[in-house]
Formats: sequence, structure tokens, C-alpha cells
Amino acid sequence: MTLAQPFWLLLLLLIPLLIRRHYLAGGQQRRLVLFMSDRSILRAGATWRVRVRNGLPGMRWMALGLMALALARPQRQWQEQKIEAEAVDIVLALDISPSMLSRDFEPDRLQVAKRVASAFVQKRPYDRLGLVAFSAEAFTQCPLTTDRRVVQQFLNTLEVGRLEDGTAIGMGLATALNRLKDSPSKSRVVILLTDGENNAGYISPLKAAELAQTLGIRVYTVGIGTNGIVMSPARRNADGSYDFAPRAMEFNTDLLGEIAALTGAQFYRAWSEEELEGIYAEIDQLEKTKMEIAIIRQTTDYFHWFLAAAVVFLLTEALLRWTVLRSVTI
Repeated sequence: MTLAQPFWLLLLLLIPLLIRRHYLAGGQQRRLVLFMSDRSILRAGATWRVRVRNGLPGMRWMALGLMALALARPQRQWQEQKIEAEAVDIVLALDISPSMLSRDFEPDRLQVAKRVASAFVQKRPYDRLGLVAFSAEAFTQCPLTTDRRVVQQFLNTLEVGRLEDGTAIGMGLATALNRLKDSPSKSRVVILLTDGENNAGYISPLKAAELAQTLGIRVYTVGIGTNGIVMSPARRNADGSYDFAPRAMEFNTDLLGEIAALTGAQFYRAWSEEELEGIYAEIDQLEKTKMEIAIIRQTTDYFHWFLAAAVVFLLTEALLRWTVLRSVTI
């Protein structure tokens, strides 16, 4: 146990002075003389009220001492802890084109991708994470932050239909790179997830991949979805909803493999939710970078206990003085 501000203990020196002043003042008070014919009534001694009244000044002195201790901030210091954390700057680039509503995943590809990505974010407490969404265009949904809850909230709000229909992989990747290019982190990563081939945007995916290579940013690419006949959006209604119809779905993943290889990362194919979870788990293990050791000194303050006790003494003294021990001066 230590004191954070021990100089407040000097207030304790006031207590002896107050005690001395109290007794000196008591000795100088005028004495009331009563003439009595029989002293037998005094043999019973002082009543409990007299004894308690004599103790009232002591309660005030005790409260003052407790307040001085509270101001001195008694605290317990725990042992220093050395933490070796692992941190990476990661941007999740997520496809939100209409095909992500295809129902070969339950309930659809987008909801599964959001759910698995949120679980991945939860496992990275020391990383800075960001979120980019793209279809025919791309935008930053969440800049790099260490607040996992914020990233997860932005993930939950992603919806199809916010951008023009299409799949602009190059635009999505370039936007993610723009969030990472000025990052001081030694390890910078983009996890790009899509279910279609590039068919929009004015930035070529390979040009964006070459830029990532120049910047030293690894791009893990994930192709999600099954091949074959899938219930998928066929037409967009005026209210923003979609009509679904069976459609033949497959896409050439060679481009995603080239992007990953060019940046020194890996390409993954997710045919099911379980495989997607395994992919994120593997990336989680691959992307570990040691941070410098941080030293933390933990302390626990106890001043509030002393302050609470002082308040109890003061309230008790006031309650007794103005109720059962109240005296009338004539």
C-alpha cells in the first residue's frame, strides 16, 4: 500500500491543535452552581447522553483524519506486466454487388461474409482495421481504427444497392490501398472478398495489384460462392428490392490468384461458410507481427472508502447533535 499524494497527511497535525483548543475552551466556560439538599441523586453517575455528547468532538476529529487520508490517495500497486502484442494494419475490402445476395449460403453470401469478417475482427484486439465496400464503385465505410466495435457496427450496416451495380475489383483494391499507403505499420494487409469477375471501374485490378506490390502491401483474395444453378437477383424493383430467379453462377478466379501472387499473399476459394471461417482463421495465423514491449503499472485506489467513512462520522455527529443530544441554551 502506498500514498499517491502523502503531503496531505500534514492536515493530521491540525487534530492535536483542535483537541487542545477544545479542552482549553471547556475549562474556561462558566460553571453553573446548583445548591442541593441531597447528593444521593448524583451517585448514579453520568448518563449515556452525557457520555455520547462528550464523544461528539472525537467524531469530528476522526472525520478530519479520514479526509486527510483520502486526499493522500492510498492505493495498492500491482506488479508490472510486460505485454508483447501482435499488430497489423488490415483493410477489409468487401464486395456488395447484387450477386452477393445469392442464396447458395444461408441466408445469402453477403450476410455470411459479414458474420465471418466480424468474428475475425473480434480476434484482432491490437490491430488497426478498416473497411472498404465496392460494387461498380468503391468507398471507405470505416477508416483504420483500433475500435473493433466500430468496425463491426459498420460491417453490420453494409447493404447491397447502395452503389451502382457491377464489380469493380480494381476500384475496391485501390480504395483499400489508399487507406494504407500512409500507414507507419511494418505489416499492411488487404483482405479482398468478391464473388464475381471484374466488369466495371476505371482502375485495372492488376494495376492496383502492382501499386500494392510497390507499397509493400499484401493482398489476400477470397472468392466466395458455389458454381452451378443458384437463386440469385435477376431484377431490381423500383423500391430497391430484388426479384430472384435460378441462374447459372461461376466466375474465373485466375485474376484473384494473380493479384495475391503479385503481392506475396495467397488466394482462397470459399465454397461454404465453414471454408470461409477456415480461410480467415488461416489469415489470422499468417498475419502476426510483434510489437515492441509495453510496460503497464496497474494501481487500485482506496480513497473512496476513507471518504465514505468520514461522511458517515460527520452525518452521525450531526444527527446526534440535533436530535437526541440537542441542548437548549438559556
